[in-house]
Amino acid sequence: MNILVVEDEALITDFLRRGLEAEGYAVDTAARGEDALACLRERPPDLVILDVMLPGMDGFEVLRAIRASDPDLPVIMLTARGEVADRVRGLDLGATDYLGKPFAFAELLARIRARTRRPAQNGRPASSLSVGPVTLDLLAREADIDGHRVELSAREFALLAYLMRHPGQVLSRQQILNGVWGYTFDPRSNLVDVYVGYLRRKLTANGRSPIETVRGMGYRMARERIA
Repeated sequence: MNILVVEDEALITDFLRRGLEAEGYAVDTAARGEDALACLRERPPDLVILDVMLPGMDGFEVLRAIRASDPDLPVIMLTARGEVADRVRGLDLGATDYLGKPFAFAELLARIRARTRRPAQNGRPASSLSVGPVTLDLLAREADIDGHRVELSAREFALLAYLMRHPGQVLSRQQILNGVWGYTFDPRSNLVDVYVGYLRRKLTANGRSPIETVRGMGYRMARERIA
């Protein structure tokens, strides 16, 4: 799936490109509204991530042009503006979704999946994740390990969901920090290690945790069940 990122801040553009490509998406970028419209004509995307504050044409003008030619293209708007009036204006112009800065990459991915999801065979999207002995109910926001309920904070739940969406994959601390906390956090922060420690204490069974440390690289969610 091809995603067009329209953002004039190079740091955020690079953050989004690297993260989306790591998730298997093809990514085109544009720093100006006029360039975005050219990209739309040359290589029509499956979804647009559109910043509001752009040089030249702002995001609202770009959105209006998009809707004139493609009423159904999913457009997720990004903005540092928190005013209700701006969100309402974007939605009234046809934005599919709205995400305020700063944001966690995991939340953006969830919104992309929600806006591009193909219906499951039973007509409903998957509402749970299951890896090894751990199951997450994404709607009820509940966790179980081998059938036993585990109480998690909101951040612990988000971290576990992120790990479970990449079973068996080694994730660096920076990837996890970007995915769960967002790109504005200091990469020297020990937040990841602290919260992985919280999860391990809650998920350990038979003396083993499903979250493994890969020395010098990061963490991964083990695919197999705990013996």
